[in-house]
Order: sequence, then C-alpha cells, then structure tokens
Amino acid sequence: MIEPAVLKGFRDSLPKEEIPKKKIIRKLEDVFSSYGFVPIDTPVLEYTEVLLGKGGGETDKQIFRFNDNGGRDVAMRFDLTVPFARFLAQHQAELGIPFKRYHINKVWRGENPQKGRYREFIQCDFDIVGPDNAESDSEILMMMNRSFSALGIDGYTFHLSHRGMFNTFLSSIGESGRSVDILRTVDKLRKIGRDETLSLLSGITGDEAKAGKILSFISADEGSFMDTLEKLEELSGGRSEASERMRAIYGMLDEAGIASSFVFDPSITRGLDYYTGLVYETFLDALPSLGSVCSGGRYNDLASLYTKEKLPGVGSSIGLDRLMAGLEELGSPLLASSSSADILIVHRPGEEGPAIKAAELIRDRGFRCDVYLMPEAKMKKVYAYAENRAIPYLLTYADGTYTLKDLRTREERKAGTAAELLEGIAIG
Repeated sequence: MIEPAVLKGFRDSLPKEEIPKKKIIRKLEDVFSSYGFVPIDTPVLEYTEVLLGKGGGETDKQIFRFNDNGGRDVAMRFDLTVPFARFLAQHQAELGIPFKRYHINKVWRGENPQKGRYREFIQCDFDIVGPDNAESDSEILMMMNRSFSALGIDGYTFHLSHRGMFNTFLSSIGESGRSVDILRTVDKLRKIGRDETLSLLSGITGDEAKAGKILSFISADEGSFMDTLEKLEELSGGRSEASERMRAIYGMLDEAGIASSFVFDPSITRGLDYYTGLVYETFLDALPSLGSVCSGGRYNDLASLYTKEKLPGVGSSIGLDRLMAGLEELGSPLLASSSSADILIVHRPGEEGPAIKAAELIRDRGFRCDVYLMPEAKMKKVYAYAENRAIPYLLTYADGTYTLKDLRTREERKAGTAAELLEGIAIG
C-alpha cells in the first residue's frame, strides 16, 4: 500500500473550499469582462531562459526547475506576467493593440509555506498592453476597486507609489547605481521592520546618513495623497514626469469617486525588476499582517526581452488563496455557504421517471438540482448527504405526491406537481 500524502506547501481542495473559490472567480470574471478584458491561457511549463529573463532576486531561486525527458531546461511558471510577455511577443499580430487580458490559473514557487502562502497557488491577473498613460494606469486601479467591491469586502486600502519617483530620489543622493539592491531591501520593510531595513541599507550604501535619508523618503506620510506627493517631490528635487503621472492618476480616481480607497505609500517598491512606473499593493484594513492581497504595477520594458517592438503594459494580480484566507478570518458571507445544490431530490426504487422529470423542471427554472442516486438508502443517509453539502431543500416523491422540505426550518409542503412547490422558495 502506498501511504497517501501531499507535498509540503501543496494541498487538496475539498468541495466546501472549492465552491466558494469558484464563486469568487466568477464574480471577478464578471468584473473583468465588464471592462472589456478577455481571457487567455499559457502553458504551465516554459523554457527556463524565458522565465529567468527578468524575474530577478529571490524569485529566480524559488522556481521549480528541471530537465524534461528531452533534456530541455524547463521550469514551472512562478507568475502569470512573464509568460504573458512571451505570449505577447508571439501573438501580437493576432491580438491587436491595445490588448486587455485576464488570466486566472495556478503558479508555483518553492518558497517557505506560511499562513495564506503556499508553493502552489492561484493568481488572478489582469493587464492592459499598448498605452503608456495615466488613463490605463487608472483603469487598472478602478478595476481593482470594483473587484473588491463586488466581493463585498469591507475595509481595504490600495497603497500606491512610483518607481520613477524613487529612482529620481536615489539619483539625487548619488545612489542610482545601487537602485536594484535598495529597491529589494525597501520591499522587505513590512516584514523585517525599520531597524533591520536601516541596517541593510547602511550595508548597501556604506553610508548610514544616506541610509537614513532613504528610510525617511519611504516613510514620508503627510496624511493626504496629494500632501504626501508634494513632500516626495520636495525630497526628490521637484516635479518630474513620474510625479505628474501620479497627480493625473489621482485626479482620475477622484473623478470616479473612489479616491478615498487609495493612499500614496512610498515604501511600496515591489521586488521584481520588471516594474518601471506605478506600483501598488492592497491590504485588508483589519488584517495588515496578512500582507498584500492584490499587487502589481507598470512594466514598460518586460516584453522587450522577447520582441524588438515596444509593448508597454500595466497590470495587477490578486492572490486568491491569500485573499480567501483573509476572508475566512473576517467571516465573509462569500465563504459561509458551500452549497452544492439548491434542491436534493430523492425517490423510492422504481419511481425514477417522475424524479428525473421534476429535476429537469427545477433546472429549467434556474435552480441547481441534485438527484440522490441511491434510492434504496435509508433517509438518515439522505439527510446526512444533504447536510454535508449544505443543500437547503429536500424534494421527495412517492405515490404521486411531491413533498418539499426546508431543511433549515423543517417546514414541509405537499403538491401533486413539482412546479407548484417551486413557487416562493428562497435560495440564498
């Protein structure tokens, strides 16, 4: 006998977990489609050189990499953005520009498993490729806000920053040559704290005073979005193309009436090398320690690894597993019901015909219907089956009579046809 076991960092997903997950995905897909975004898919395996082209830092160490049966150096995708860049280079002529896509699928990273973080997890990505302007940046942010609103989440905040403003600041203190290492260190601020961040920055720059200036820049918080923006402009030498972009983005968010959900947070830098402009992370207000549940930014040079044509892009990724962990802790009603059907039909042996006819009628009326396929079983097992699947109604058929029982209240109604019993039933 082989002992059944699951690898560390991986997990099975039972129906009670998978049903709410699919419900969330459907809601997100509806939001994405409402903005004109279209779905795509890419292979799980890519040539390693494709994935390592612009990941950078810790990500390169976390990929699952091996030689396949043909001796090719391959790896499993660690995100959905890098494969998307390769996808664009190969299919741009078929797609047209601008191109708006969404992609919801699994990715793999060999990192240390922890709460809400696994080695196999689902990402929900959405991107705009072609335009490099404040309008496309703002549309991604607006769609993020609408997505969280559609999921009924109370209390979330989008933290925005701009790589360009930070790079301008680093140039002003003579540290542009170390920008990559500094960015990756700053990205760890929430995990390691101010003191450790200051120590690491001092080691990188070799100058504690400069490290202090960097920490002051990423900690600047003047309360309002615009006040913080103006403070950062002051620290980095005045207005710039990057700061003007942020000013325009905020103006569009304000026009949309959603600016209150966005803050300027200069500590947000994102560790991946491919970001070039706007960057952002999303936090549930009641669970800041959970980390970001939706992150991304502008990546104007990513596709240049695979094509000579300029293909600027901006996108975002929702970490579905981490978001669901947060929703569970918050007691979200989205996760409260894992019902597999609205109505369960059970009948006696030999009376399959009327039961099947009733089931098709129920489905035609828009309800989910499950027919219990073991008519010889005792009712105790039927009730256990319904309870395990959170099915609210039980419809039984015997001797020409239908009985509908609300399993939540135990109330019953009888009729000669199933259609009569469907009137007025309440499905949550």
